[in-house]
Amino acid sequence: MELRQLRCFVAVAEELHFGRAAEKLLLGQPAVSQQVRRLERELKVELFDRSPRYVRLTPAGERFLAAARDVLTAEDAARALAADLAAPAALRLGTVTGLGERLDLILDTYQRRAPGVRVELHSTPVRERLARLADGRLDAAFVRGAVAENSADLRFLPVWQDELVIALPARHALADHPEVDLVELAALPLRLTERRNHPALVDLVMDACARAGFRPVLGPAHSNLQDTLASIGAGTPMWTVVYAANARMTNAHRIAFRPCRTPLALPTSIAVRRSAPLPRLLLEACRQTPPNWDDQDS
Repeated sequence: MELRQLRCFVAVAEELHFGRAAEKLLLGQPAVSQQVRRLERELKVELFDRSPRYVRLTPAGERFLAAARDVLTAEDAARALAADLAAPAALRLGTVTGLGERLDLILDTYQRRAPGVRVELHSTPVRERLARLADGRLDAAFVRGAVAENSADLRFLPVWQDELVIALPARHALADHPEVDLVELAALPLRLTERRNHPALVDLVMDACARAGFRPVLGPAHSNLQDTLASIGAGTPMWTVVYAANARMTNAHRIAFRPCRTPLALPTSIAVRRSAPLPRLLLEACRQTPPNWDDQDS
């Protein structure tokens, strides 16, 4: 009997769905099914009643679940002790802008579990962030969007989705709408960061506009969010996109933040070197964040 078999069994027992269990474990569904089947063969008992419409525990599975959880709880305690004994002096973490209260919660949760570790935050553009991670100057980094380049030595562990909202002048007619359709913005200049600073964000917005049937008129690239919002609120009507967490924290009475009728969101991952141990405490801290907190990077 192996711990990975028990982890797969408990995940399926809690989700009652092999696909959701696989997502929870960051594994493929066939791998989860295979581990559960191996466990059943070893125990010589069926743990799940499977049908095309449902998955549920058998009586034997219900009895075994408590024992499996006890074993995994003991494993977690042993891992926590080992992590405490071998914890590095510092965690060098590459960050993105717009994390807002989410970052505070992650750091508080992480430092409760690893009180002896000093967390150093490094905010740089995504290319430099990944370069520093690859050569060992960072231990982990937040990354938004699907990243193909520089990925041979890195792996990306999904943690949440970041929603984007539309920012436009509060005096504009669209500000009276509860949500905005992208095509309604076609006549307004769009202000975005330069693509080299955040290719995933720029590509997401440009592709969404193309699907809506227009190519946006690009205004000046913005240097920082505060200046961009000030320009939008005071000058010629323009628009941009802002992570929802930034919008919640921004007090700008000249700006209206509205959700897009076709939701815009970027996946956020923790990037680590493939050769490094999995940052379990950091991942757990990220996944404890409430799912309705949606944020942004610029």
